[in-house]
Amino acid sequence: MNVVQAVKLYITKMTEESGPGMKVILMDKETTSIVSMVFSQSEILQKEVYLFERIDSHSKWDNMKHMKCIVFIRPTPENISLLLRELRYPKYGVYFIYFSNVISKADIKTLAECDEQETVREVQEVFADYLAVDRHLFSFNIVGCLQGRSWNAQHLQRCAQGLLALLLSVKRRAVVRYEAASEPCARLAERVRDLLRREAVLIDNNIPFNGEIPTPQLLIVDRRDDPVTPLLSQWTYQAMVHELLTINNNRVSLAHVPEVPKDMKEVVLSSEQDEFYAKNLYSNFGEIGQTMKSLMDEFQKKAKSQQKVESIADMKNFVETYPLFKKMSGTVTKHVTVVGELSACVSRHNLLEVSELEQEISCQSDHSKHLQRLKNLLANEAVRQHDAAKLVALYALRYEKHASNALPSLIEALKTRGAPEHLLKSVVNLLEYGGAHARQSDLFGLQDAVKITKRLFKGLNGVENIYTQHTPLLKDTLEDLIKGKLRENLYPTLGGEDGPYGRRPQDIIVFIVGGATYEEALCVHQINQAYPGVRVVLGGTAIHNSTSFFEEVKSAMQGVHRTHTRHIRNV
Repeated sequence: MNVVQAVKLYITKMTEESGPGMKVILMDKETTSIVSMVFSQSEILQKEVYLFERIDSHSKWDNMKHMKCIVFIRPTPENISLLLRELRYPKYGVYFIYFSNVISKADIKTLAECDEQETVREVQEVFADYLAVDRHLFSFNIVGCLQGRSWNAQHLQRCAQGLLALLLSVKRRAVVRYEAASEPCARLAERVRDLLRREAVLIDNNIPFNGEIPTPQLLIVDRRDDPVTPLLSQWTYQAMVHELLTINNNRVSLAHVPEVPKDMKEVVLSSEQDEFYAKNLYSNFGEIGQTMKSLMDEFQKKAKSQQKVESIADMKNFVETYPLFKKMSGTVTKHVTVVGELSACVSRHNLLEVSELEQEISCQSDHSKHLQRLKNLLANEAVRQHDAAKLVALYALRYEKHASNALPSLIEALKTRGAPEHLLKSVVNLLEYGGAHARQSDLFGLQDAVKITKRLFKGLNGVENIYTQHTPLLKDTLEDLIKGKLRENLYPTLGGEDGPYGRRPQDIIVFIVGGATYEEALCVHQINQAYPGVRVVLGGTAIHNSTSFFEEVKSAMQGVHRTHTRHIRNV
């Protein structure tokens, strides 16, 4: 179940079916992102696509009849009307139209009636309707999917359609399980189940049925069950870049870095296009430093050998190896710049100290010690306001029910150090969003005997690294599912009539309403390695760092009356 490969196959099919000749690809905002996540511009150029156009732009080109037009858009009402406008006054010679999801017969009929000049050669549905972030990770790039405890209707529809496309693209018939205590999970599960029933013929035609293997499961869970994971500082390369610099559709802005080279103001970090990144996404920060040194040494060795251009043979050799040399030079410069900026952030903002306390609060219970260390860090001016607010939010979640809870005084301390209003609100909103009342799980292992024992053993054995003690709740949930221990009353099944869903599943798609994180992607990667024969794919409404997670919470809590945090005044 490789989601990058699934999307790539569809896009390759689109570029090949139109035959040889110069092509333009006409996309909408979302499909532009879908394509750019899996193909670089140079790779697309190799497929004779010379022009990229947006269907919602009023392009200056008048008449391009010599070019074939590949249309790749989502089947939304807005896009259909823009496509109708295009077909009434066609700029290009012929059109090959691909919708990223199911399109209604009525819309097809309208398009046919509009194609008076008979320029349309092909209309097809391809199911590339999600952002393939990594082989086992996908997203819909929606921050703020809920309004209070309910879905934003548009986002609900988008996620349901996207999940249908995902199942069709990886050719899996799945039963749907969801978190029983979460209203948003139940709504999405029902909507997906309804779409699967409505498109039963399409599924039968596209996905072979195999009664021999356990039915794949689509498990829908709620971010509010684990509000801790998105708040933690990260120490693996990919997650750290996202937390400190932000990865947006595989792109990272370095424009703020002093004296950054002009061509490095925005860099692409894609495991499909960058071998070094693919090998090191899950390496921790210490390992990255060592690996960077080896890369530099190798590059310098190659650079020295390139300098000896004395004969015709040397020149020929240089010309042949130059593109690879140049590519390596670009890779080295890019990663040295990124790692250099990460390193500067860590020392500038005392992130080792901040992270150590974050990990301790999330993994251990020691109120007086944590409170004292937290007060010391709040008094340290080198600690960023954002990190200070994260620490207070973690304290609020861990010690919500503690008899000596000091949250009001910690919020006062944030005010005193000049934290902006939105961060103060974030702490209170987070407790309202993901406090004990909102969670189905025993997040901190306070009641569950198994979890208490697990934590005790972990404490006795020590951990490999004080900065990576925490494991996301998702790990326990997935391991229970793989072992057939996930309780049906807590995670009921919809549409179980499809087959032997009671068996231990081999294929699992887990979707987090409210957004996933790169720490959870690492956890899924580790599970895929630890359980041979099991394939897990993770998706979320978004891929969060702590900043976008605060945005998620703010959006969900807008206009909601506080019922569990009324005791915190003046916020």
